[in-house]
Amino acid sequence: MCVIQKIRKLILRNILHKLFKNSRSADDGIFFTAIEKILGFPPKDISVYKKAFTHRSSNKLDLQGNAINYERLEFLGDAMLSAVIAAHLYNKAPSGDEGYLTKMRSKIVSREHLNELGRDFNLIDFIESKVPSAHFGENIHGNVFEALIGAIYLDLGFDYCEKFIQNKVVVPYVDIAKLEGKVISYKSLVIEWCQKEKKSFHYDVFEDNSITGERLFGVKLSIDNKVIAKARATSKKKAEEKASQRTYFALQNKIDSK
Repeated sequence: MCVIQKIRKLILRNILHKLFKNSRSADDGIFFTAIEKILGFPPKDISVYKKAFTHRSSNKLDLQGNAINYERLEFLGDAMLSAVIAAHLYNKAPSGDEGYLTKMRSKIVSREHLNELGRDFNLIDFIESKVPSAHFGENIHGNVFEALIGAIYLDLGFDYCEKFIQNKVVVPYVDIAKLEGKVISYKSLVIEWCQKEKKSFHYDVFEDNSITGERLFGVKLSIDNKVIAKARATSKKKAEEKASQRTYFALQNKIDSK
């Protein structure tokens, strides 16, 4: 009887193991298909991509006690993206000096552009998190996009990583002629112009609550002690950029002529 019970237990354990394995495979299969559609080629180790979409709020740890989330993959993906874009610009803009190539790369890998890419692929839909998606910051889109690139590198190597960046970033989004005229920071543009023209400038920042009680920051941008533009936004950085943009358009003829 004891032997029969042991056999029954062993059979039951095998059945449960198969059921659990098949259930997990079904989940992995759905995720696998979605990732393959985004990449344009099949992944090999799907667990790496799951890590790329795990938010730190999940509080997951591996067997060594290390955190399981996308942040380290984001760091790796940023380096891979920068390297591939740098090589592309080096080959496609042979007359560009170091300063030109650096500026062009910054435009392509700007946080604004990476967020746009992340949104286009709807990457936020795959994030595992204990925080509601409505509470994510705007940069979550770009952060996860970089993590995805890091996952590709770890899973399939540099060649596939480069293939993805070329097909999904360079071909559809990188137009060197258009990028040359794109401004990624009006504040930097205005400051650079003021320094070249030896003009004094000052950003006067103050808190400015709206009628609804929302905390806003007001900014006055003065050049040579004259207020050129004012702006309000939900952060000091955004308010300064908005005021700089308005200043640029107010002085565009003078700035562009230099």
